[in-house]
Amino acid sequence: MSRTPLLAAGGCAVLALLASCGPNASFDPDLRRWMPGALNTADAAARAAPRPQPDSRGVISFPDYQVAIARSGDTPASIASRLGLTADELARHNALPIDATLEEGATLVLPRRVAAGSPASGTSTTGLVTDPFAGQGVRQRDVPGRSNAPSGGGTPPAAATAQPGQHVVSAGETAWSISRKYGVSVQDLASWNGLPSSMNVRVGQRLMIPVAGQKPPDPAQVTTAPGTGSPTPKPPSSAEALPKQDTRPAAAPVPDAPATNMGADRTAASDGGRFAMPVSGAIIRVYEKGKNDGIDIAAPAGTSVKAAGSGTVAAITRDTAGVPIVVVRHGDGLMTVYTGLASLNVAKGDQLSSGQSLGTAGDGGFVHFEVRRGFESVDPEDYLG
Repeated sequence: MSRTPLLAAGGCAVLALLASCGPNASFDPDLRRWMPGALNTADAAARAAPRPQPDSRGVISFPDYQVAIARSGDTPASIASRLGLTADELARHNALPIDATLEEGATLVLPRRVAAGSPASGTSTTGLVTDPFAGQGVRQRDVPGRSNAPSGGGTPPAAATAQPGQHVVSAGETAWSISRKYGVSVQDLASWNGLPSSMNVRVGQRLMIPVAGQKPPDPAQVTTAPGTGSPTPKPPSSAEALPKQDTRPAAAPVPDAPATNMGADRTAASDGGRFAMPVSGAIIRVYEKGKNDGIDIAAPAGTSVKAAGSGTVAAITRDTAGVPIVVVRHGDGLMTVYTGLASLNVAKGDQLSSGQSLGTAGDGGFVHFEVRRGFESVDPEDYLG
C-alpha cells in the first residue's frame, strides 16, 4: 500500500506554518482564518478541558458532588481517614473493597460533601470548578459588591457551571461504549477518571463524564462566501441510524467471494507481524487515524472470525445496532477489537489461543478489525504477519 498520505501530511505542516502569518506579519493561532476549508480546529476545540487540579487533600469540588484523587499506595480506607469519612461508606459508594489498592490518579466519588482543603502547592485555586471558558483566562476586574474568589467551606458558588456528569458502569459496558454513549472521546474519559492503560472498568464504578468543548459547527448551517465551496458534511457514524435503503432479502443466496491474493493486499511492514488476519479476505478499507481506527476485511456471511493472537476476552458489548463488539487483551499493552460478527463462540474472561474461533461474520459483507496500544489505535497492517 502507498504511504503517499504521509508525504501529504508533511506538506500540510509546512503550509500551516506559512499560513499562520497574517498580512500584518502577526502570528494567527487560528489557521482557519487564512486557510478556509483546508485546516479546521473545530475537532480539537471539541475535546474536553483537562481535569481540574485537586486541593491539598486530593479533593476536586463540583457544584453538586466531590471526587477524591488517589495518591500512590492509597486505598478507600486511607482516603476515607484523610477526609473524615467512614471507610465502609466510601468503598460501598464506589463498588470497591475497603482495602483495595488504587492506582495513582484514580478517582473516587465521595458519598457526601467534605470541607474543601487549601490550594495544592503551585496552584491558585481550591479545586472548585467553574465554567472553563468564562473570561477566556483573562483576570476579571474587581467590581464593588461582587467577590471574585470562590466561597470556602466546600459550598460551591451559585455561578459554578460546566459540571461533569456521572455514570455508574453496568454489566457489559466498556470505556469505548460509555464514551460513545455520551459523545466524548475515550481519551478524555480515561484521563478524567484515571483509568489504567488497559481501560478496564468495573460494574458499579462511578465515572465522571467530562464536559466536551465547543461543538463543531453543523456543515448544513455554515454560510460560505461565493467561490469558496461548501463544507462536506460528515458521513453517518456507527452511533447514527443510516438512511432507509432497499435491502436484499435474507433468504437470497450470497454470491461467492472472489478469489483473493492476500499477498497483493499486504504491505512490506506487515511481514513477520505479531497477529494473524482474523478472516481470509481482501482489505476493502484501510486504517485512517481518527476516521477509521482499524481495517475492514471482506467476509461473506457465516465466515469464521478467528482471534488474531492468543489472549483473554476482556469485554463483549454491542453497538447501537446490536452488533457484537469483542475486545481481546494481549501482552505488551496491546488489544484487538472485532466487530461485524453475527454470532459468538466466546464469553468474557475466556482464554484464547491464536486462531481460535470468536464467532461468524454477519451479513454486512465485512469484518472490522482494530489494534490498540493503550488508549490509542494503531495501524493493524503494521502488526499483521
